[in-house]
Amino acid sequence: MYFFFNSNKMFFLFILFFSTLISISANSWLGCWIGLEINLLSFIPLISNPNNLLNSEASLKYFLTQSIASINFLFTIILSLFIMKNFFWNNFISILINSSLLMKMGSTPFHFWFPNIMEGLSWLNCFILMTWQKITPMILLSYYFNSNFLMFIMILNVLIGAIGGFNQTSLRKLMTFSSINNLGWMLSALLISNNLWMTYFIFYSFLISMLCFLFYMLNIFYINQMFNFNINFSIKFFIMINFLSLGGLPPFLGFFPKWLIINYLIMNKLYIISFFFIFMSLIMLIFYIRIIYSSFMFFSFKFKWFKIYIKNNFLIFINFFNFISLLGMIFSTLFFL
Repeated sequence: MYFFFNSNKMFFLFILFFSTLISISANSWLGCWIGLEINLLSFIPLISNPNNLLNSEASLKYFLTQSIASINFLFTIILSLFIMKNFFWNNFISILINSSLLMKMGSTPFHFWFPNIMEGLSWLNCFILMTWQKITPMILLSYYFNSNFLMFIMILNVLIGAIGGFNQTSLRKLMTFSSINNLGWMLSALLISNNLWMTYFIFYSFLISMLCFLFYMLNIFYINQMFNFNINFSIKFFIMINFLSLGGLPPFLGFFPKWLIINYLIMNKLYIISFFFIFMSLIMLIFYIRIIYSSFMFFSFKFKWFKIYIKNNFLIFINFFNFISLLGMIFSTLFFL
């Protein structure tokens, strides 16, 4: 809860939220670029910590990669003012703008910075990077996109996200590749409609927030820490529910937005892409279930740990939302019936 007791961090957090509003409400590409730059300069103080070497390294890497993406974005905006408007150049400009925005959000094939930076961040910063920092590039992407290029990128995202998470022992890197996989789903939702993208993003943010805050409360960063005897059964059960939901297993809450996207893809006769998306979701579920299965081999039914932490209002808040997630599972089951 470091943000809420540090006035400097709270100030930069406010600027971060405000910069997103600047970008999405701008009526020119230059205004969008200014919003992105303010966003970058406000996020770096949030993630930098002079006492932590990994934190400082992550903030420097983040600055360099985002600066390169911003330079490409600004160069493309200026280039579009001076070149002839024809089919070839329009396609070229749209691919350049899309590439810059994809690099900003950590999409494949520009994702190599994403796992390294996530490894050096706290869980609250990881949550911001996986959710809020994707809003501005996504909305700008919806203004001017090349559908053929994005279709290729979304398939690549789903593939890399599923394969990249296989041999990871770090939960932060695992969540990174999960985020890359979900980014593929979000891009496909964006190609269909903005409302569908918004629906998917809200569900995804909800599930990610539950997992990040649970890991933050438990101070867990690696898979082997999940085997701890002292972690209560009910907490492990909530982590299991959220992991399965994030993987899109029916009838959990996370299946609902994926079902909507699959429904639209099948309606548009994109059967191969639908099959590919479902197949990659099954691969994601394999390593989610591997973590869950391993952690459930070691648990304690003693409620001593839970009694210590139940006094913390933040954990009660998280458990309340986990209960909502369980209710959502029941309602979604009834809806599909």
